[in-house]
This record gives sequence, structure tokens and C-alpha cells, in this order.
Amino acid sequence: MFRGKTWLALACLTAPLAWAQPGMLRLDVDATDAPRRLIHVKLNVPLSATAPVTMPSGSRTVTLLYPQWIPGEHEPSGPIADVVRLRASAHGESIPWRREAKNLYAFTMNVPPGASSVDVEFDFISAADSGGFSSGSSMTTELAVLSWNQFVLYPQGPAADQIRVQANLRIPKGWQYGTALSPAKENDGRIEFKPVALTELIDSPVSTGAHFRTVDLGAADGAHHYLHIAADSEHAIAVTDEITERYRKLIAEAGALFGSRHYRDYHFLLTLSDHVASFGLEHHESSDDRVAERTLIEENLRMLDADLLAHEFVHSWNGKFRRPAGLITKNYNETIDSDLLWIYEGLTEYYGEVLATRSGLGSEERFRDWLAKIAAEMDRPAGRSWRSLRDTSVSAQLLYGAREDYAGLRRGVDFYSEGALLWLEADTLIRELSQGSKSLDDFCRVFHGGPGGTPAVKPYALTDVVAALNSVQRYDWAKFLEDRVDKPAEHAPMAGIQNGGWKLIFRNRRSDLWAADEDDKKVSDLTYSLGLVLKNDGTIKDVEFNGLAQKNGLAPGGVITQVNTRQFSSFLFRDAIRDAVESGEPIEIVVKNGEYYTTHRMAYRGGERYPQLERDGSKPDLLTAIVTAKTK
Repeated sequence: MFRGKTWLALACLTAPLAWAQPGMLRLDVDATDAPRRLIHVKLNVPLSATAPVTMPSGSRTVTLLYPQWIPGEHEPSGPIADVVRLRASAHGESIPWRREAKNLYAFTMNVPPGASSVDVEFDFISAADSGGFSSGSSMTTELAVLSWNQFVLYPQGPAADQIRVQANLRIPKGWQYGTALSPAKENDGRIEFKPVALTELIDSPVSTGAHFRTVDLGAADGAHHYLHIAADSEHAIAVTDEITERYRKLIAEAGALFGSRHYRDYHFLLTLSDHVASFGLEHHESSDDRVAERTLIEENLRMLDADLLAHEFVHSWNGKFRRPAGLITKNYNETIDSDLLWIYEGLTEYYGEVLATRSGLGSEERFRDWLAKIAAEMDRPAGRSWRSLRDTSVSAQLLYGAREDYAGLRRGVDFYSEGALLWLEADTLIRELSQGSKSLDDFCRVFHGGPGGTPAVKPYALTDVVAALNSVQRYDWAKFLEDRVDKPAEHAPMAGIQNGGWKLIFRNRRSDLWAADEDDKKVSDLTYSLGLVLKNDGTIKDVEFNGLAQKNGLAPGGVITQVNTRQFSSFLFRDAIRDAVESGEPIEIVVKNGEYYTTHRMAYRGGERYPQLERDGSKPDLLTAIVTAKTK
């Protein structure tokens, strides 16, 4: 619940405004049509909240902005194309608006003399496509995840921190909801929230649905924690006591790691649906976590997403509290600098997995299988020869939406996985240099700790990170990071695995995590044998550049129709790989490309190959020490 001071994200970083304290915006969001993917919005913007330009006629020109750069998504993903039926008025009379030709997210209107505010109405259409992030599908007939940035226009001029908003929400009859926002009044599906800064509003999505459950996860360090579950069916929200205890353990382990909490209360918003976009998005006092409908009741699905809530929870410290200065902007229409995402996301990826394991949400075996999977993926040479890790961070806004064909050649958002490998190496190095007395955990307490209890943002530069590392363990951290971040390298940073007492090998048996991932994506990932990834219908999703499949003339987009004269199936294809080990005969396939069919004979006797870790008994088992729980 709301208590203490108001939001402090950017106010401390911006100069005093030249105009008067802005008036309060009133935002009314009607989500009763959410089952039909329509949201109705009414907004009243006082002119005192704007920086209007007075014209000779006495009218004033006002510009309102629709949020473009969405925090945590690291790209200009504000779904402006889904805003429809936009109308503006003053004193009940319609006034024309004009979209700026050089800024499609800006709307300018002339307000007649004597008007004290502008009324704006529009509808928002939620996407039906389940791909993407928050601009993807967020609503079904049974639930909705409401992101405030999609339902607001804000005045150009003031910083987002200095725009106050009183928001009201109406949800379908019988639905329940969860959010980090504090309600002032509730009546028959209408919720009136306490006024907050625009920054806090946009940082506090609402989860609502017909099948809804709130689990009280208890208090820790003065902050209460809640798990709000919305699902497409009643049976899907049946979280067991055992799983609930693991979430409570996650909260305890995070506190033990960071040493303080920079939130008043915390709300996990967990959406269980096969028909909304599947992802996690961090917020300071909550997280928007979306997974398959049966995740809580099917072990394989739980294993796949064991780290999701932990990852987004870690962001409350690393990303929301400590944030790269380039990601801090005055408002939601200024371009960000994502140069340090290998810290923002890479360190979070690492500790999301570590805390998931320490809390029991994931096993030690799963942790090692995850490391093997990302190490093999990051070690692919084609993309590494030309693109540095830093460039994947700087180019994030391009790479999130990039196609998946020739993925190893183009490199994607590798700052997650390779960033995690980098921080694992730093962890093992600190442990080795300090003879076991220090670890990366100590860096987290130094860098992310301090007084907590109230949300705030503490910006940093790379030099601050280097200084904090040196305060824990003296070393040439500047060069360590430069060598791994700024320069294209032939191999991924594997030293963390090796120093941790393990080594990457390839076996002919899939790990449970690998198999679950293939089942979820409906593919056969044969990257490390034939050099291709196949969809279950035979479509070639990707080929490894300079791999066996590509050298034999295969390319993404083709469809394998026959394997050794039989109709294709993923099971038959795996059988053909295994049979070739004994027979020595080439694997013959027929591929359909457009209207043409071609036959290819691939000579391969290596069998299936999947990455796994094997214990190296000559070194201490630091990986196990890293994921050992810190609390009872």
C-alpha cells in the first residue's frame, strides 16, 4: 500500500521548471470491453499542466505526447497505431488536432480563449497477435493486463515526474485486480486510485480477470509482497503451498543478496494464458510476468520459466533503482542510450537464475543445463567475428524485432546470455582472488544496497561499476570489461564455467531443459549436429552459417518434405540422424522452396549433439557454491 514520500525517479535529476507547478491530469479508463480487446479512454488535461503558446487571436497551442519509449522494453514500442477515434474538446466544443509530421507521437491543438483545460477521448485496440511485448496481445475474454502508457497523452514540456495524474479504472463485472497502485475508493468495478506522478502510473500496470487469485507472500524488511494470478481458467490459478513457499524463499534470498529493498510493497502480476504475449517486464514495485496457462500445474512449463519472476524481481534493484544514466530520460519520447544493457540485463539474467536456484524455483541441474545452453549458443563464431557485445546493447532497439533466420550470423540480444556469462566469470574470479572470502554478492550489496523503503533512481556510469568492483576486490576490472565487451572475440567468455569446476561438452541426449524448450517452441534444434533448426512441420527455421546444412544448400524458409524417401516428421528425422551413425549412409532429404523441390544428401555420422556441463574434478565446484541458498 502507498505510504511515505511520492515517487522520486527523475525529479532529483531535473532542473526546476520555469512555469508553475503543473495541475493534475484526470484519466478515466473504461476496460469493460477488454474481452473484445477495446479500451475506452477519457482524459482531462489542465492547461496549467502544459507549456502552451499563446497566439495573437488569444487561443493557445498545446502539444500532447503519446508515450513512445517504454521503460524496460528498450525500444520505441509505444503502440501509436492502436489509438483510434481520437477527439479533443474544450468547454464541450470540439477542437481540431494535428499530428506532427516529424513526430508521429505528438498531437497539436489550438485551445480557444478562456478554456482552462482540454478534454481528450480515444479508444485503444489491443493486438490479437500473441507475439511482442506489452504492445502485443494483452487481453482475452477472461483477463487483461493494462499498461497505462497505452491509455494516456501527456503534455509536452514538464518532466514526467512532475506531471500528477488521478487515474480511475472500470473493469468488467465480477473481475478482480492487482496492482502496485493504491486505491482510494472502490465501488461496483470502478476503482479510483490515489494521485501519483505520471512516472509511477506508467510504472504500475494492472492485472485483472475473471479467474483471479491474490496470494499474500508476507512481509520482509517492512515491505509486503503479493502474488496476483490471472488466468484463462479457474484450474490454472491453483498454486500449491510448495510453490508458494518457493516464492517466499525468493523474497528472502533477494533480501539476503542486496541487503535492502527499494520499494514500499511489491506485487508479482502473473498472467497464465496461451493467448497473450509471453514475456516479463520489470517495474519498480511490481512485475508483469506472462507465461503459458498451465505453468503452475505442469512441471516442464514451471522448469522452463523458473527464473522469470526472479529475473524481473532482481530488476527492482538492478535496472529500476540502479540505472544506467543513458536510460534515464525526461519523458517517454526522448531516445534512450542502451549502451550498458549488458549490465542492466546481463547481471539481471545471471542473478535471476542464481536466485531462482537458491530459492528452489529451479534446481542445480537446471542451472547447469541453462549455462551449457547459453554458452554453446554464445560461442558460435560467425556473428562474433564482426559484432561486439557492446554493439548488441547499443543496437537493442533493432535486434528485439530482428528476424530469427541466420541468427548466429547476425547476433541478437546477446547482452542477456553473454552478459550473464561475463558476470559469472567475474563472480568466480572474485572468489578465487579473495580465496573464497568475497563474491559478486558483495558487489551487489555495495552497488545496489543502501537505504531502502522508498522507490528512487540512482544513475551510474561504467566507471561507477568499476569502482564498486574494486572496492570488493582489487583487480584491473576496466580492462577485464573492455576485453569482453568492446572487442569482437572468437569465443564466448567461458572462464566462469571453467573456473567454476565444470566444462562444456556435447552429448547425444537432450537435457530436460533442452527438451522442454523444444517442446514449447515446437521445434527440433539440431544446431550442433546438422546445423539447422526445424519447426515440427518441417519448415527450416534457421541454419548455422557455415554449418553442414548450409554447406549442403539449405536455407531458412525451405520446407523438408521427405527424409530417406519417407514423408517428413520430426521423429523420423531424429531417427535418420541416429541411423546414419551405424549405416554410414548420407541422410537424403527433399526440400520444397516456393514451387521447386530439391534433393540433398548430407554425409554425417556424428549423431545428435546437445550441450551439457561435465564436472572437472581438478577444480573446486564453485557453481554449486554460487547457487547454494543463503537463508534457511
